[in-house]
Amino acid sequence: MIRSAEDLLQELSSLDESQRIEAKRGAQIDRSVMETVCAFANEPGLGGGYLLLGVVRDQQGFFSNAYSVVGVDNPDKLQSDLASQCASVFNRPVRPRVAVETLNGKAVVVAYVPEAAPTDKPVFLSNLGLPRGAYRRIGPTDQEGTEDDLIALYAGHQIDTYDGTVLADVDLQDLDPTAVEDYRQLRRQINPTAEELVWSDNDLLRALGCVQRVGEQLKPTVAGVLLFGTSMALRRCFPMMRIDYIRVPGRQWVENPDHRFDTLEIRAPMFTAIRRATNTVRDELLQSFTLPEGALAREDEPTLPLRVIREAIVNAVMHRSYRIHGAIQIIRYANRLEIRNPGHSIKAEEQLGEPGSETRNPRIAAVLHEVNIAETKGSGIRAMRELMVAHDLLPPTFESSRRPDQFVATFLFHHFLGADDLAWLRRLTREALSDEEARALVFVRELGAIDNAAYRTINRTDTLNASAHLRRLRDLDLLEMKGSGSRTYYVSGPAFFAGLSVAEGNTPQAPTNTHQLVENTHQHMADSHRSELTPPDALMARVRAAGSKPRRNVLRAVILDLCAWQPCSARALAHWLGRSDHKHLVREHLTPMVRSQDLAYTIPEMENHPEQRYTVPTAPTTD
Repeated sequence: MIRSAEDLLQELSSLDESQRIEAKRGAQIDRSVMETVCAFANEPGLGGGYLLLGVVRDQQGFFSNAYSVVGVDNPDKLQSDLASQCASVFNRPVRPRVAVETLNGKAVVVAYVPEAAPTDKPVFLSNLGLPRGAYRRIGPTDQEGTEDDLIALYAGHQIDTYDGTVLADVDLQDLDPTAVEDYRQLRRQINPTAEELVWSDNDLLRALGCVQRVGEQLKPTVAGVLLFGTSMALRRCFPMMRIDYIRVPGRQWVENPDHRFDTLEIRAPMFTAIRRATNTVRDELLQSFTLPEGALAREDEPTLPLRVIREAIVNAVMHRSYRIHGAIQIIRYANRLEIRNPGHSIKAEEQLGEPGSETRNPRIAAVLHEVNIAETKGSGIRAMRELMVAHDLLPPTFESSRRPDQFVATFLFHHFLGADDLAWLRRLTREALSDEEARALVFVRELGAIDNAAYRTINRTDTLNASAHLRRLRDLDLLEMKGSGSRTYYVSGPAFFAGLSVAEGNTPQAPTNTHQLVENTHQHMADSHRSELTPPDALMARVRAAGSKPRRNVLRAVILDLCAWQPCSARALAHWLGRSDHKHLVREHLTPMVRSQDLAYTIPEMENHPEQRYTVPTAPTTD
């Protein structure tokens, strides 16, 4: 028996968003509906999902029910169209269970889409093919499939992973015996009697999945080169597989175009690269020191716990997608450390830190586990959260994004609820604030915005509580809600700024940089809502010269010219380029250009921000 329409509507109204429920107007069975059907059928472990047709989000209903019942005109035809398309547009038929019900006197259609059997996945739209047509349900959204998704969807078919792939133009001479010996020494420290320590290098590498026999020869795999490759082999086979440590002045990626960034490139076998990156971050962070009672020498500690730094770097190296040609970026801002690695998380965001590990690189992960470089059973993220809290720091936030395909870990240097914070919070409101709400306000002060996922992460709570607490802060005018549905987020509200503009006197001082931050935030909000200027005549002449259907390289060159002139939104770019669909421009050009670092976001912390702009990053200098 499927759930009732009233039950589904109540859950949507309580949570604002749902992974298993999708409300649509349902005027017709269009591609959007079929993408959701595909995603529900594919998503591993979801158990299927519900379509509620004839219900839409009420864009004006911020303080009441967020959904309105509009009904459907011809429910019988809608049922018939849904069933026929589910049977014909996919590579294999999907059989939803459909019912017609009445809500507020109007007819609505409820459809339950069951999860496909493991051996029947992936289900995909035949006209799009693989991987794009194999949609997945990520949070409350339907996302196009990627190569990495095929690994999860083909799990029931037992296909191999990319790190086990044999590389064609590589032989045993491309593996560094010194790197193999590095593994032996680390393994010996863990287990001096391990049987593999007496094996030959070739036998050891075969056991680790780092070489495979092809005919009469042993050929290195992707894991073998990444773990033990020579510098020449790494540069030849994976030219962009490196770690970049970038120092950025201020709090924003492109805060001042006159400032040049300092960058250190790390390209080495994996054990060495992890050590170098960890030591670089540790040495760069501001040092504090303690003098324990009875000790003769001080003990230096970085701003972030050393184990947190190491776990974050190991997590990036171990879980990144090596199919994507891009560097891991460790970006040190004035108030935070960001680690960006190519490839979204295979594990759902809400399950990060829970027991159990899912990795796209099982051979690499196994080697790192064996020498105790990586945590086992998926405990690394949980350990980072607990260590940050133990050091009175805000828990880290993790954002997995499929467009662009990347994973971002953010670590704020801010110590939570010190004397300055408490004084600042007292000025904001006379209402009692919980520790969770206080964390959210500090988070907004440091990063400019917060959404439900970030609130859940820093407070270890569920979606329902996060929604209720964020609404309360909104009702107190401390936060202002922006966007809708899965794109809902919150920025500083009127009371947030009023609290910082209170006359001084007996009122405690605000934290350092807070007034400047408010001025910058006001300016950013003003800039983001300002209409974008028309490009100069010379620039528009280059746009017209490209023609109505330019080649990809010509179109992208024009995009770079426009974004170098000023940060541009996707809608503005589409308008100037004569394109009716700005989403196609994002999918086919802007997102790949961000991924290749030709473009950068003006709001990197929230890539789906409605006021997102694209700009050309300042070229870094190399140490």
